[in-house]
Amino acid sequence: MHAIVESPCGDADVTEVAPSALGVFVGRAITLVLVAGPLIAIALAVVFLWGRLFSVHDLALTAVFYVVTGFGVTVGYHRLLTHRSFRARRWLKVALASAGSLAVEGSPISWVANHRRHHRFSDRPGDPHSPHMRGNEVLGQLRGFAHAHVGWLFGNDPTSVRRYAPELLDDRDCLVISRMFPLFAVFSFVAPFLLGWWLSGAIGGALTALLWAGVARMALLHHVTWSVNSVCHMFGKQPATQRDRSTNIPVLSLISFGESWHNFHHAHPASARHGALAHQLDPSAALIRLFERLGLATHVRWPTELQIAACKAA
Repeated sequence: MHAIVESPCGDADVTEVAPSALGVFVGRAITLVLVAGPLIAIALAVVFLWGRLFSVHDLALTAVFYVVTGFGVTVGYHRLLTHRSFRARRWLKVALASAGSLAVEGSPISWVANHRRHHRFSDRPGDPHSPHMRGNEVLGQLRGFAHAHVGWLFGNDPTSVRRYAPELLDDRDCLVISRMFPLFAVFSFVAPFLLGWWLSGAIGGALTALLWAGVARMALLHHVTWSVNSVCHMFGKQPATQRDRSTNIPVLSLISFGESWHNFHHAHPASARHGALAHQLDPSAALIRLFERLGLATHVRWPTELQIAACKAA
């Protein structure tokens, strides 16, 4: 969030300009479309396409786009750009940042700034999406959950990129990709449509691929990401730190690619592995390990024995 123009899902222009009333309205309108539109589209599809909702091609494309965009966010946006958990070859950095942009969660620079601000003020005033700022009564907790999950996206509380991600403003690759974010967002839907048409040979196949591999895939990844903000700050266990309200939610570990081991992450933000213990599934850490073995990632910050031992003791 930043003293700049906010747009869909927390994205922002990279210039230090205060948002105008019209800009805020347009940003909120587009965000509403991205949040509510997929649910409406799926509901209409169930009504009008019952019996022919999806094909094998649709399922395959959905899985591929979910994995590519999901790792783009968790490995690219989060562990590489935000926390510098490892260093990547330039082409790999560009590929990961581009894949993250296809998730339609905002540009690399604005995403990084928002997340660093979250860590700076975790569950205290200044945190852009803490669920614990609305009171402790039931209604307050419900309002807090709603705010942490999606409500913060509609706020007018911009985050300063120059304060929270200044080095990315000097990174030409990240700057270009951030400025191209609208094109990546459009391509995120155009690509499934064209691939569905090519694989099925029919416009109907293109439309169902767009629905599932484009719209539904985006919505699922969004809600999984937002669940780390909401669910992983309200429920679950705290084996690594109690400095804030972050928690671990094991059931989300697969579809979040390891991001739901959120308590250990808040204890050691720079760690390339969030699921610190051997039994904790962390696909993002596994991918980083693969990159390391291939010589594509260096200076990887793996958990220390002391950090793991402290987590076990807790």
